[in-house]
Amino acid sequence: MTLSRLALVAACALAGALVSRPSLAQPLPIFDAHLHYNDEAREPFPVPSVLALFRAHGVRTILATSRPNDGTRALAVAAREAPEAAPRVVPFIRPYRNPADRATWFRDPAIYALIESELERDIGWRGIGEFHVFGAADAGTPQVKRIVDLAVSRGLWLHAHCDEAALEALYLHDPRVQIVWAHSGFTVAPARLREWLERHPTLVGELSYRYDVTSDGRMTDAWRELFVRHPGRFLLGSDTWINDRWSRYGEIVAIYRSWLAQLPRDVAEAIAHGNGERLFPRR
Repeated sequence: MTLSRLALVAACALAGALVSRPSLAQPLPIFDAHLHYNDEAREPFPVPSVLALFRAHGVRTILATSRPNDGTRALAVAAREAPEAAPRVVPFIRPYRNPADRATWFRDPAIYALIESELERDIGWRGIGEFHVFGAADAGTPQVKRIVDLAVSRGLWLHAHCDEAALEALYLHDPRVQIVWAHSGFTVAPARLREWLERHPTLVGELSYRYDVTSDGRMTDAWRELFVRHPGRFLLGSDTWINDRWSRYGEIVAIYRSWLAQLPRDVAEAIAHGNGERLFPRR
């Protein structure tokens, strides 16, 4: 049995034990704040099957960001045409036309033109990203500054998969920029995350791939303390960047539910869906 399967078994067993508590008897709706519907997913996972997945697992809202942006548009159209069968879609512009753009977008002037073009074809865009950038030099390019300035001027969020040096560079461009930090920095410790959150009030941590939230199925003291101290600063995400993540979508949601059940109800509600709905309200 793989480590991920062992984690799922432990998580589900613990969730079953804890769900009997009256305060957590009803499954929480989920705001999935890190969802990709990339080109390679669209044939094996057509829109109707994706919508069925969301319904089956209580996902009420998705923050969609796809390569290319056609995937996000397809989900937005489905939500508009059949709102009773689809989650609400919070669309972000991804600055990637193809996989190669991941390594060059921050110095490619064509990417800014791509973003402007997408904004003109407005489907209610709420942000730019997810994008990958590492180190102060790459995050400090004139190209990135233009995108930060555009985001601030248009009230758009950035969804940044970055290290701490790049995050600092993004805020040096403009401290007002609003950032969803993908994976909450991936390996950044809870104590360090607290420092970042308290330094930058416009920073929100997204929690996909943060398997360190629990140990043997139980939430660690460090993460519990951080969540209780800053319940309004975290979002959940599936990060369906490869098709295997789509195949395991239900498992990913189940693991989240297992540790949400270990938090006070108000904190769990905020992280599960409340923060996303507050930060990205209906328009």
